[in-house]
Amino acid sequence: MVTISLCLIVKNEEQVLERCLHSVKEVVDEIIIVDTGSTDHTLEIAARYTDRIYHFDWIDDFSAARNYSFSHATKEYILWLDADDWLQPADLEKFKALKQNLDPTVDSICMDYYISFDPLGKPTTVVKRNRLVKRSKHFQWRDPVHEVLEVTGNIVLSDIAVSHDRVHADSGRNLRIYENLFAKGVTLSRRQLLHYAMELSANGYYKKAIEIYETIICDPTGYYEEKLDACDRMAHCYHELGQKEQELQSLLRTFHFDVPRAEYVCRIAYYFQELNDFEKAVHWYELALKLDKPGNRLYSVNQAAWTWFPHLQLTFCYGKLGQLEKAYEHNERALAYAPDDPDILYNKQLLEEKLGRKKQR
Repeated sequence: MVTISLCLIVKNEEQVLERCLHSVKEVVDEIIIVDTGSTDHTLEIAARYTDRIYHFDWIDDFSAARNYSFSHATKEYILWLDADDWLQPADLEKFKALKQNLDPTVDSICMDYYISFDPLGKPTTVVKRNRLVKRSKHFQWRDPVHEVLEVTGNIVLSDIAVSHDRVHADSGRNLRIYENLFAKGVTLSRRQLLHYAMELSANGYYKKAIEIYETIICDPTGYYEEKLDACDRMAHCYHELGQKEQELQSLLRTFHFDVPRAEYVCRIAYYFQELNDFEKAVHWYELALKLDKPGNRLYSVNQAAWTWFPHLQLTFCYGKLGQLEKAYEHNERALAYAPDDPDILYNKQLLEEKLGRKKQR
């Protein structure tokens, strides 16, 4: 059985750190905590789980801090997490089995990352991350913000998931880091440029973000997943600016780079739904339900768009069109995904009452 070092970088994580460490303590052999300047009870909580606590002077560089944490690991494999990550019980059991049977020729285990959840606790956005890596390969982090671990070799995809629940975020901090890089004359990679535009958008600089998204989309050497993401995020910017036609055109541009995907098709449907053009909205939602989900995508996947969301929206749209039987049918299909959702249950009750009164006449 292999051995595992857990590496975290932390700052003021008293709200979530215990949940993280408690969820993985049974599967790791040592815990490395690198603190970048906590002023709350983070270090006291960390000390309950490990004495391997180190300080790192913050230099606006997440990769530098993560590489420093990796440098203190001593076990065969390194698991990295953020303090607001944790393993759910089922994933912990999968992880234990993986550890017991892991082939030592594997260089990295790529796991699911549940970034967001619906009100019932089901994941809505899932991405892949190289999460468990062989220490002897000396893999390094790069980029000062929105950092990425550069991994090569024998990479295995796993169905183990790490769950994430962001408690606090300082998007202004990330934007400041980018602005400081520009001030130093640093040229951003295409990936970093995309994240810079995301930070601009998060801070309300929609027009500037749109300019960068356009650059990414028009780059002939660009990766098609980045172009798709840029189109989607550009559409959000136009939506926030109230420029509806440009919003639609941005979404339609996704078809230049790949076959239709449910995420973008649902966005188009919702565009028409907001305009109260329910017939067109129905067309696009119905299309979303017919699409085949791409397999083994390393980019993010909006699970809701591929499962219950189109059904729930079709319930609303068919209801507005007076087609109650179809509305009821799609509400039942949404209910199959989320049987305890109070809104879907309310829809069921309301539609049954209306359909019942209709039948009695």
